[in-house]
Amino acid sequence: MSSYQTVFSAFLEAMATHGRKTRLVEDKNQIEYSYAELLKAAMALGRLGCRLAKKGEMLGVLLPNVATTVNLFLGLNAFGRIPAMLNYTAGAEAVNGACIAAGVRCILTSRAFIEQAELGNLIAGLGQYRIVYLEDLRGQFGWKDKLWLILWAIRFPSLAAVRMEEEDPAAILFTSGSEGKPKGVVLSHRALLANIAQIRAVIDIAASDKFFNALPMFHAFGLTAGTLLPILSGARLYLYPSPLHYKIIPEMIHKHRCTVLFGTSTFLANYARFAGDDDFSSLRYVIAGAEKLGDEVRKTWMERFGIPILEGYGVTETAPVIAVNTPRDSRAGSVGKILPGMEAHIEPVSGIECGGRLHVRGPNLMSGYLRAGRIGQPGVLQPPGSEACGSGWHDTGDVVDIDVDGFLFIKGRVKRFAKVAGEMVSLEIAEKIAAQADPTATHAASYIADEQRGECILLFTTAHELKREALLDAARKLGAPEIAVPRKIIRIEEIPLLGSGKTDYVTLHKMAEATA
Repeated sequence: MSSYQTVFSAFLEAMATHGRKTRLVEDKNQIEYSYAELLKAAMALGRLGCRLAKKGEMLGVLLPNVATTVNLFLGLNAFGRIPAMLNYTAGAEAVNGACIAAGVRCILTSRAFIEQAELGNLIAGLGQYRIVYLEDLRGQFGWKDKLWLILWAIRFPSLAAVRMEEEDPAAILFTSGSEGKPKGVVLSHRALLANIAQIRAVIDIAASDKFFNALPMFHAFGLTAGTLLPILSGARLYLYPSPLHYKIIPEMIHKHRCTVLFGTSTFLANYARFAGDDDFSSLRYVIAGAEKLGDEVRKTWMERFGIPILEGYGVTETAPVIAVNTPRDSRAGSVGKILPGMEAHIEPVSGIECGGRLHVRGPNLMSGYLRAGRIGQPGVLQPPGSEACGSGWHDTGDVVDIDVDGFLFIKGRVKRFAKVAGEMVSLEIAEKIAAQADPTATHAASYIADEQRGECILLFTTAHELKREALLDAARKLGAPEIAVPRKIIRIEEIPLLGSGKTDYVTLHKMAEATA
């Protein structure tokens, strides 16, 4: 796959390898689309997209996990228009910030989707952009377009498509905003295809596999691993519109006999909670990412379903996978080994004895950021670089340790450490203590300023009764220092989540400050 030049040419190569008539993608409409049918729809949507933007221009995509989104993504790629995948769960302010950063002027969406997902307020808050509905766009595909499609585009797609280079942008994704305003992450064709090749180098993907993907395509995990990986590997794909349907998803996995499932620890915990004992009998790979995999979640999946969860790690800026455990090479508590072709540098962090701040580079690294505001100008690319390693490297902001065998262990984010009484304390340790004290509840730690101790750790929890004494006892059992035990416990009905499934620490920190 490393010889592929663009995502679209990789799609054409996969179609030639596996056959135009091979049924490939299915969504909630219960229709299976073949390579040929995907190509036909992609070329039609790509031609229509050409009328909304010039070559190299960004088009906002505000759509759920359905086959049409795949078609639109491929079609825009075929004709050199860049899909900016917008997070429809983030609210108007965040979407507006993303559009400003990327220089988006036109947003493609679906009237049916907006109505079903009740996103009317979001659209109302985006009045400064041109909103184009696919239902209206399809009516503009005239008889000349149909002749072009039938006689030329679907017969000679590589000639009908616009020539692109591997370093040209293939997609714009946006950081989750878990630590501030979203940044546009420019992923080239090279980055996306390299990451897919890296994943396939360590995990065996067969044409007989069927992926279940409920992770949204506006998230790198859902786009690269959940969508493009199966399509370009000849494996089938079932697209589900929301990862939050905890009761329905186990039944759908069982019904469609899916063999590969991606999810966050939070999502996997809830799927297990509502699943029947044989709902996951067809699964051969369950891969967790985007947040730390809980010990209780790992244990539940192994004991109830006999399935070992393979934990991985990545960031949007690396398209996204950096490391992953594999069936043949895994280590409990780690996120696996660095993928082939990647380099890592660990920068020491004051106050942290083992490990340090992770910097990475490789063929799957982003082209750069698009930012708005005082840090950058909208639409102007800022190439990757780190103070410690120079240009071409990315500072992940994660504190990690790598053992003698090359397994990567995540200690936490630099910004997710609190300085308590002069010591750097990982908030993830505080969350692990809470999970040990009450594994049935969900917990998240934050911090506030403290005049006497510098900073004070707060625990937000859904547990009905959780006392600090129970946390102290759990810390002793884990061998964790008492200084990591939260000083204040705040009960809430639900831990706020981002659309990607990660904990929304920005909201939690605001809530923590409000309690001060």
